[in-house]
Amino acid sequence: MSTDLFQPFTLGSITLTNRTVMAPMTRSRAIGGIPSALMAEYYGQRAGAGLIVTEGVAPSPNGLGYPRIPGLFNAEQVAGWKLVTDAVHDKGGKIYVQLMHTGRVSHPDNMPEGARMVAPSAIAAKGDMYTDNSGNQAQPVPQAMTRYDVQAAVAEFAQAARLAVEAGFDGVELHGANGYLIDQFINPASNQRSDAYGGSADARNRFAIEVTAAVAEAIGPERTGIRLSPYGVFNDVTIFDEIEAQYTALVRELSALGIAYVHLVDHSAMGAPKPEASTVTAIREAFNGTLILSGGYDRERAQADLDGGLGDLVAFGRPFLANPDFVARIEQGAELNPPDFGSFYTPGMKGYTDYPTLEG
Repeated sequence: MSTDLFQPFTLGSITLTNRTVMAPMTRSRAIGGIPSALMAEYYGQRAGAGLIVTEGVAPSPNGLGYPRIPGLFNAEQVAGWKLVTDAVHDKGGKIYVQLMHTGRVSHPDNMPEGARMVAPSAIAAKGDMYTDNSGNQAQPVPQAMTRYDVQAAVAEFAQAARLAVEAGFDGVELHGANGYLIDQFINPASNQRSDAYGGSADARNRFAIEVTAAVAEAIGPERTGIRLSPYGVFNDVTIFDEIEAQYTALVRELSALGIAYVHLVDHSAMGAPKPEASTVTAIREAFNGTLILSGGYDRERAQADLDGGLGDLVAFGRPFLANPDFVARIEQGAELNPPDFGSFYTPGMKGYTDYPTLEG
């Protein structure tokens, strides 16, 4: 099989038109947590990606930690996402939804009535959370999840996956990276439990494995992926001893489930520690499915890593944000639009659907 960045690739049961992936990026345009026609336009504009992975989408009201992030747990949200998937599919694209439960990275002012801030342990994340009502506020101490809460969260992920298929998505990516709920269980800085879900590496991996297994059972392993960030420090998770051993064991378990892909995050371009090469190699060897590489890529580096067998697909973030026709631009060697940082998380079309294409 060709490793050319612009050649088709088979992922699970679908065929991608090329090996580029539009990385998940929070955009905060979902008023009331409901996807809109504006969001459909945004994703439809970027259907030239081999695969689009949406911004993080809450599988339950408890996961709505940021302002204006979308959910996928009721009929109105399913209808909104159907606009998005139709827009992408009408242009020949493929799209996975990323299910992201924010866990302790949250604030009650961003959550609907009756929702709860829950996490593996009652440990607040350092730093502030922006709220539309009161600006930046300190992140509160979350409620430590009971065994019932853990089981309920697993079921919420599985139900959201079923709704994703109903909404027309080609698959689901679980956000197990960047300090959100699944990663909060994996990381000992946020997980100080002493039950079956904490206290050892295997126990800290349990929630990730149970969520993935439940989603794979609900919609099929060939439509299930997961994003991981072994050396991430975002949202107050930390580097810890035995990262390589823990993540290799986790990925081996995920591989046994037969899921479509692991999406590996390298945020060193944004100041995080660079993943150890031995860890990336160990994960590659432990996983039998597709490996997506992510982190500060340009065309040349992406092609080099594909040629070197380091991964199978390459995810690009901000370049897709600012360039709806990103794939055409890099294939033609055209200049890229610079991103408008001030409009990353603001409501409306500015800095969202108004970036120019090569065709004008």
